[in-house]
Amino acid sequence: MSFINYIINIFYPNVCGMCGKISKTDICPKCKFKLNEEKECRKHIYLSRNFSTHMYIFRYSQMIRENLIRYKFGDQAYRYKAFSNFMINDRKICGFVKKYDIIIPVPISKKRNRQRGYNQSELIISDFAKELKNIQFSTEVLYKVKNTLPQSKLNKEQRQYNLKNAYEVKNSGMIKNKKVLLFDDIFTTGSTVDECSKMLKMAGAYEIRSVNISKRLERKR
Repeated sequence: MSFINYIINIFYPNVCGMCGKISKTDICPKCKFKLNEEKECRKHIYLSRNFSTHMYIFRYSQMIRENLIRYKFGDQAYRYKAFSNFMINDRKICGFVKKYDIIIPVPISKKRNRQRGYNQSELIISDFAKELKNIQFSTEVLYKVKNTLPQSKLNKEQRQYNLKNAYEVKNSGMIKNKKVLLFDDIFTTGSTVDECSKMLKMAGAYEIRSVNISKRLERKR
C-alpha cells in the first residue's frame, strides 16, 4: 500500500455498504451472512408480457428493504458497491447475465436524476458489467422522457397509465436482433419493465429479460 493510500484509509476508511461500519470489504462478514439468509434468487417466466423472464435476488424485507430505501432516498450513493459486489460473487447471477448481448438499466427522468443526483440502478449494474467484462453495458439506448409519479404510490392500473409514453429508444442499432437484459432495483407488478420492454421490442430487440435486486409483493388497495 502506498503512503498516500495509507493516509486516505486513515481519514476515509472503507465501510460496509449495508451497516456502514468500518470493514475491509464492501460487505462485512456479519451483513454477508444476513444477506445470504434473505437471498432467494428466483426466476419467473411470463407468456403475456413484453419481457419473457425476470430474476430477482432478494425478497423485499428487512435488511434489503432498509438499505434500498437509504440508497435511493438517503443520499447514500456509496451503497451501490455492496449490491454490485454481491452480484459479482454469485455464480448463478453471473451465469444468467452472461447469456445476453447487452444490459441496460431502467432509466429515470432528468428531473429525478437532478433531485437524487444519480440513477440507483445505473450505478449498480455499470459496476457489475465492468467487473463481468464480457457483456456490453449502455445508457444510450433507453431514455425516460416523461417525469411520472412514483410507482410505489399507485395501484396496478394506475401504474400502467402512469408509464404510458414515458420511455423512448435511441440508437436502436445497438439492440436490433440482440438479447437484451433490463436491470432495475425493485420489481413489484412489472409495469415499468413491461413498458420499457415494449419500447425495446418495437425498436427491434430479439428477446428481453429482466434482473432485479429485489421483488416486492404488491400491496392490496
